[in-house]
Amino acid sequence: MSNFRGPQDSRDPQEPQEPQEPQEPQNPAAHTHRAGARGAGARRAGSGRAGARRVGSGAHRAAVRRAPRGVLVAGAVVVLATATTVTVAAWPSGPQQPQTGTGRTSAATPSGTSAPKATGDDAKPPAPPTPAAAPTRPVDGPPRTIPFVRDVKEARGTGWRPSAATRVVVAAGSEKALADEGRLLAGELKKGYAQGVAARPGDVELAMGVPGAPESYTVTTSGGKVRITGGDEAGVFYGTRTLKQAVRSGGGLAEGVLKDAPAKPHRGFALDTARKHFDAAWIEDRIREMGDLKLNEFGLHFSDDQGFRIASDTHPEIVSKDHLSKAEIRRIVALAASRHIRVVPEIDSPGHLGAVIAAHPGLQLRSVSGKASRGAVDIAQPKAAKIVDELLAEYADLFPGSYWHLGGDEYRALTVSDPEATYPQLTRAARAKHGSRARVQDLATSWLNDRAAVVRKKGKSNIRAWNDGYFAGGVVDAPKSREVAYWTGKEIGARKPTEYLREGRKVLNVNDEYLYYVLGEPNTFTYPTGRRIYDEWTPRVLRHSDAVPARYDAQITGGQLAVWCDYHNAQTQAQVAKGVRLPLRAVAQKLWDPRKPGLDWEGFKGLAGKVG
Repeated sequence: MSNFRGPQDSRDPQEPQEPQEPQEPQNPAAHTHRAGARGAGARRAGSGRAGARRVGSGAHRAAVRRAPRGVLVAGAVVVLATATTVTVAAWPSGPQQPQTGTGRTSAATPSGTSAPKATGDDAKPPAPPTPAAAPTRPVDGPPRTIPFVRDVKEARGTGWRPSAATRVVVAAGSEKALADEGRLLAGELKKGYAQGVAARPGDVELAMGVPGAPESYTVTTSGGKVRITGGDEAGVFYGTRTLKQAVRSGGGLAEGVLKDAPAKPHRGFALDTARKHFDAAWIEDRIREMGDLKLNEFGLHFSDDQGFRIASDTHPEIVSKDHLSKAEIRRIVALAASRHIRVVPEIDSPGHLGAVIAAHPGLQLRSVSGKASRGAVDIAQPKAAKIVDELLAEYADLFPGSYWHLGGDEYRALTVSDPEATYPQLTRAARAKHGSRARVQDLATSWLNDRAAVVRKKGKSNIRAWNDGYFAGGVVDAPKSREVAYWTGKEIGARKPTEYLREGRKVLNVNDEYLYYVLGEPNTFTYPTGRRIYDEWTPRVLRHSDAVPARYDAQITGGQLAVWCDYHNAQTQAQVAKGVRLPLRAVAQKLWDPRKPGLDWEGFKGLAGKVG
């Protein structure tokens, strides 16, 4: 995460003036990577994820729907909708900018060309007595969406446009699974809704398909209507997002078949609400935005040195004045589930517990000289474990689903040159528990293992921690099943991403070089730009601007853009929403399809303006 963080105190009197809204650079090369600029010492000196970092998440369609998992196997076979068709290559798949054209024999650019105006040949005789009329003019070209549809085949025909008589119809047998998705789309299109009846020309039909790759979907446009099927409910939902964006950007869908699925199963956005309070309405708007971009994970970092932002029944004394109620959290979780987004909560420990220490000062870690370690609890004290476990158990019940983030980063006892001599009480506790060869790092690993056991009893089987919460060469190790959230290679004793990958671990990409949006830009951080992410980053670029070998790709579960609020007054909520808009779209694109896009940055930026 990031304690790289910056300021010693979020109320630093030298807090910077509100920055200008970050601009996308005209030349991506102008943003040089800041690799060694934030040295190991540059960061932990603070408290702000400024040194900042990570993120959490949680209850996907929580208990309601299973969070889709699995990595896309690229290159699905595309089935043509009619006997007479012309193949169109999917424009985003290659490194070259796609050619523009008005015919169906070449791929159209994402920005597309204007659909041809109706001619006399397009005139239709009076429509038969059916509620849905054919489109007044044909729709041509691949859909213009973010992320891009991976496989497109067009067929001869006029395509589909919504009309006054259009309905969203959930097919018979799919009502229980897809009623929510159908009603949502009908409301967004301002059209009627029906279920268990036959679709008519002009309608959009949703149906569960043959089980397939998680989150995959097929959209077939033929005979004046659209049919969206998926291997799971999330896939059908993503098909409706493609249709919604296609209507916004081009008025409808061309005749033919779209087949699509994500490259990575974890595609997220993480928010630090501990340092800066964000109201529920703002968070809900981001959830809706994420759903339309086919992102599926929202990390919620709600506890840190500067605040604890969710109401607590077990320890109300630690809760900040500005916080979210449990009722608001339940609404956020329910909204996220309706968009097939899991919320992954994070209570960071044993560091970043300043809000707990403020109410329980006796738990603070102190060195042999008596110096207090900001935000760190003394893990040799049983009471520290008791309080944290009570909080974990309480919030594990609030956030349904199987995901949990333990934190584990920037524990101050492990940022000094000789932890055993500096914190003798921790050394004694480590050796008493794990033998004479044990060190402070073993006690810290054991702490996280014990906390993981608490949430596992609550059904949390998908557990992760920050990369600087894993240590090599100790007598105690973290289980290989625990996911590594890799955010930095600048910590003291930092290990390269390949070390975790060689151990067989799964890794989530939260590279602070590209994916950290740190308020106030402390410690040489600069606001990330969509252009730099779009042009340079892929899920394999885990540290600085270096990609790990392709053989590790399957172990990289995905990534997330993370907002850290080290200087909480540096931007307003509205400025944060505006600042992350293009970076979030670029991240969504590269996690769905990490190949070099066929559309240049300016074209992508223009497309983002059209689809919302």
